[in-house]
Amino acid sequence: MADRDSDRFQVRTGRTRDGGAPVNPRTLPFVRQVEIAVRKQGGNPYRIGGSGGAGKGSGRFNARGRGGKMAAGLPKNGGGWRQGGNGVRFRSRRVVVKARVVKLPARGKATTGRAQKFVTTSKAVDAHLRYLQRDGVTTDGEKGRVYSAFEDEADGKDFVERGRGDRHQFRFIVAPEDAAEMEDLRSFTRDLMRQMEADLDTGLDWVAVNHHNTGHPHTHVLLRGITGEARS
Repeated sequence: MADRDSDRFQVRTGRTRDGGAPVNPRTLPFVRQVEIAVRKQGGNPYRIGGSGGAGKGSGRFNARGRGGKMAAGLPKNGGGWRQGGNGVRFRSRRVVVKARVVKLPARGKATTGRAQKFVTTSKAVDAHLRYLQRDGVTTDGEKGRVYSAFEDEADGKDFVERGRGDRHQFRFIVAPEDAAEMEDLRSFTRDLMRQMEADLDTGLDWVAVNHHNTGHPHTHVLLRGITGEARS
């Protein structure tokens, strides 16, 4: 009888369940947070920086691993005190950056049903630009002024028109910890975007608007979701 019972016994394997408290992603190292964000968007974080192809993308992410070299060099502990070549210790400026990827509708293609919830319409893109340029956001209480890498008075509408056929748009809010003491937040933003171009090894098409209507001055940056090679 015992032998027959043992014959019917089968081991069912499965994933081990963790009964512990959930981990807050914000407490993880920055590089780990980037990997989690890439997975949520349907990408493979292990392809970052790899040799996935010579200039051809695959799916929603570029197979060349654009920015992979820069990401691999990020400090594991998120930064802090560093030592320069002359032995002098210095602390990097802390900057809060909020980023959002906005999916745009394909030109001439209507999006309906469930997918519409995740796609921003062209009218919403125009409305967002008007919101950034609204009255009362400058130091003198006037309308927000759009600028770009080379223009102090850029044409925001022209920027939106150039991106009508893009698949997505990147939106950033950049808030340096000492923005209130900065003499020129515009120059800081331009330096930041130039460094981004160097890290990503591509030209970027962007415009920005500075806001001083809160206790923490900040910059709204709109970036087209297209590389410099695709625009040329």
